[in-house]
Amino acid sequence: MATRPKAKVLTHPAVARRARTKERRGPVRGTPGPRESGGSDSLKRWLEDHGAKNVKVGAVDIDGVWRGKYVSLEKFLSAAKNGMGFCDVVFGWDLADELLDNTEVTGWHTGYPDAHATVDVSTGRMIPWEPDTAAFLLDFVNPDGTPFEASPRQLLHKIAARARELGYLPRFGAEYEFFIFKEQPQSLKEKGFQGLTPLTPGMFGYSWLRTSLNAPLVHSLIDGCNGFGLNIEGFHTETGPGVFEAAIRYDDVERAADKAALFKTVVKELCARQGLTACFMAKVNAKLPGCSGHVHQSLWDLKGEHNLFHEEDVPHGMSRLMRNYIGGQIALMPELTALYWPTINSYKRSVENTWAPTTAAWGLENRTCAIRVIGEDAKSMRIEYRQLGADMNAYIGMAASLAAGLWGIENEVEPPPPCNANAYASHTAAPLPRNLKEAVALLKQSERAREILGEGFVDHFVRTREWEVRQYERAVTNWELERYLELI
Repeated sequence: MATRPKAKVLTHPAVARRARTKERRGPVRGTPGPRESGGSDSLKRWLEDHGAKNVKVGAVDIDGVWRGKYVSLEKFLSAAKNGMGFCDVVFGWDLADELLDNTEVTGWHTGYPDAHATVDVSTGRMIPWEPDTAAFLLDFVNPDGTPFEASPRQLLHKIAARARELGYLPRFGAEYEFFIFKEQPQSLKEKGFQGLTPLTPGMFGYSWLRTSLNAPLVHSLIDGCNGFGLNIEGFHTETGPGVFEAAIRYDDVERAADKAALFKTVVKELCARQGLTACFMAKVNAKLPGCSGHVHQSLWDLKGEHNLFHEEDVPHGMSRLMRNYIGGQIALMPELTALYWPTINSYKRSVENTWAPTTAAWGLENRTCAIRVIGEDAKSMRIEYRQLGADMNAYIGMAASLAAGLWGIENEVEPPPPCNANAYASHTAAPLPRNLKEAVALLKQSERAREILGEGFVDHFVRTREWEVRQYERAVTNWELERYLELI
């Protein structure tokens, strides 16, 4: 049996240092998660105190899909202490469970063995809509204990550790737009995913009326998310039939990514319980705006007391650190685009004058740019990374954009002048790739991507996206049938 190549990536800090960091961060906000330092007795008491009869464990795959299972309390306590086996096929198939034919980390050549997964007990939370069930997140590790190179969550933790080594505490916050349809899995298939009925008709962005008319659903989503420790700061309708937007409160980047990734499955689960389908595709309808997954970002001192993006008595309050951070992101944006726009559909959202960027531009309060600078004081100073869509894998999107910003700081990259007009019409900003095939080619050729993210992760991600492109190129679409079947 062939062995997996070792990760060619930066490793986490020493185990003791990592444990201290996790203990300092504490449990998930909004939930009484157990402390890692308390040991198995503390964990057992936490489960008993919260009436847990079942435990759900899971992790996000490369496509951002949650893969998990229920385990008994006895099995979970053993896994929390010693780890558990989890079939590594979750890194060897696509989001439709089609086996990839080009991967190195797993495949028929390895026999699809169990990977070793460890429980991050600091992520413990009770599931409000399953009141006797606790949920915990898993991390995958190599046999020698190093992070598994293909794991998105491990990638983010590696980049976050790098930020802290440089003296920065990254704080991120995600906001999502999504459609809700009056459909269920069976009706979606029966309709061929065409002619779907939205929750509400018409274009009603920021509608007080529409949220009131759907108050039971809206409240169930907000209350469910808050009860699950996702801390919703804002929730409103967006422009489009049945479209909503939710903003998740910012947090340290590791927890922010957990919240963002969990948010999508929470919304899907709660909508399904009411006979509805939530959709986070980047572009559902060519005639309607797409769905964003914007991520707000800032760097603070390690104590979390001072926003390092802000500086007094400089233009717009932007520190040199912030300028270099933006400079790195702008410089690497085209070659990292496949990480931000991971699906064929992602690129249908990037259309002129539709609120999604087409160029690597930044500006002050400019929503036509890929990066929007917000605020001029220490409390609010941040960037909004607008290139990211609702179909992003939150761990990868946050990790890549953070890594690019840190690269800009380390190399003192000065950004181009800000765009003060319509970035769609810019003749100076670099154009972003127009399709996944083009974006993957840029990523595959990028030495800088391998430098900041690691050879192991980039190689695996590129292989999965090349597979995705091949599946699309073989597909016969409804557009082709309607255009050519009768007349050609």
